Amino acid sequence: MFNNIGVPGLLLIAVVVLVLFGKGKVSSLMGEVGKGITSFKKGMNEGAKEIEEAAAEGSKDATPEGKDKV
Repeated sequence: MFNNIGVPGLLLIAVVVLVLFGKGKVSSLMGEVGKGITSFKKGMNEGAKEIEEAAAEGSKDATPEGKDKV
């Protein structure tokens, strides 16, 4: 359905959005979208670090010394 929008279609959509909401509202909305993307990337990086730390700790404690393996 959206395979053949192209540049003219995108420009038309942008003009309609600007007319309906105004420049200030669209600008603040794009700022919020940017903050959301930045926050998402930061969360993904923190999650990856936590997983790596847990894996490093898990590999140290995986086989306790002095106990027989079953």
